[in-house]
Order: sequence, then C-alpha cells, then structure tokens
Amino acid sequence: MTETSPPEYEVSQLQRQLDAARAEIQEFTYAVSHDLRAPLRHINAFAQVLEEDWPDMPADAASHLATIRQSAQLLASQLDGLTQLSRLNLHPLNLQTVDVSALAQDVANEVAARYPQQTVQWQLATDVPPVTADSALLRQVLLQVLDNAVKFSRGRDPASVGLRWQWVDAQCCQITVRDHGVGFAPGQAQALFKAFGKLHPAREFAGLGLGLVSCRKIMQRFGGTIDLQAVADGGCCVTLQFDLKV
Repeated sequence: MTETSPPEYEVSQLQRQLDAARAEIQEFTYAVSHDLRAPLRHINAFAQVLEEDWPDMPADAASHLATIRQSAQLLASQLDGLTQLSRLNLHPLNLQTVDVSALAQDVANEVAARYPQQTVQWQLATDVPPVTADSALLRQVLLQVLDNAVKFSRGRDPASVGLRWQWVDAQCCQITVRDHGVGFAPGQAQALFKAFGKLHPAREFAGLGLGLVSCRKIMQRFGGTIDLQAVADGGCCVTLQFDLKV
C-alpha cells in the first residue's frame, strides 16, 4: 500500500472538508427554500379568503392586501431561484467541445424573440475558438448575459450588442459581450454577483438578481471566470474567460 505524503494528505483532507462544506450549504439552502413554502402558501390562501370574505373592504385595506399578495409572489419567485441556484453544483457536467459562435447566434435569436419591440444590432464574432464546456450550462450563461444586454438597453433605438474574443495566452480564450445600455458605476460591479444583487427597482427592470450569481457558479465549474466592467461612455462589458487546457 502506498503511503500518502503529508502535503498530499493535507490537500486531500482540505478537499474533503471543502466538499463537505459545499454539500452542507446546498442542503441548507434547499431545506430553507423548501420549508418556507408551506407558510408562504398559508399567507396566499388566507389573503385570498380575506379578499373573498370582505368584498367591500376600504380602499386602503385592499391596497395593503394587494401588497401582501405581491410580496408573497416575490418571495415564492426568490425561493424558486434559490432552489435552482443550489442545484447548479449538482448538475452533472457533460464536458464537450462547444462551438461558441453557433451557440451565441442561436441564443441571440431566442433573446430577440423575447423583445419583439426592441430593435437590436447584433455584432457577433463568427470565429470564436471552440471551448470545453457543458453546452447546456454555457447556453444558460450566454442567455443570461445577452438577455441582460438587451434588457438594460431599453430606450436605445437601436440597441447595440457585440460579442468579441481574443487570446490571453496560448491556452486562454477571453470572450467579451459589450452593450450600450444604462450601465452602472465602476464600484458597483461586485454587488451584481451577490444573491439578489440589483441596482434598479423591479418596476424599471424585471429580475430577481440571481442570474449573474448563477453564471459565476457555472463558469467556476468550467474552470473559467466571469467579470463585469462599467464602460466610460455608458453600458457594460461582460468578460468570460476559458482555460482551453481544461
């Protein structure tokens, strides 16, 4: 039997502890999101009963009740989002060579269909090198990034969204998605990678604030990174970096 050297043993121990901690966090997140659904259903049910039993309630009471139901619906959506987020690390990776240019074009078509009233000038590179990734998860990342680019370009006519790439070194490909939307202050970028991190109220731009958190978790599983940069003349630049040695 081969003995494990002390440094290798320590690394192995740390990896097991890290895996256990991740599993515990996932279990906790799933349990919390699952267990909160029962009282949430009760809130919705009794709010509906109150509405039906008191048809002539004063206007201010009706407004308060509507706020209760809207808040309950928001919480339900947040719990769904947390559940999906907790399952990302459980998704078995099907690593394969992915044609990023073809995938980006397909995703852009889907995004365009979501915003039929928005004119978008797409400038998508057609020669992006293939990367090693899970195609379904990479599609999820591109869908989130391109959807954000169009969503936050509302009011720009036409909106402009570009996808470019460059080599960082011989084994590292960097893909950037640039828009000219509302943008954000340079110091706000990292806040967008926190759960429920949003810079705009829901009445202006819909969303829970979980999309970029999910993208970062997915890119980490590929051995890659995702970063945001505010652009001086407005808009946002999203950078995806892939290690082609993976």
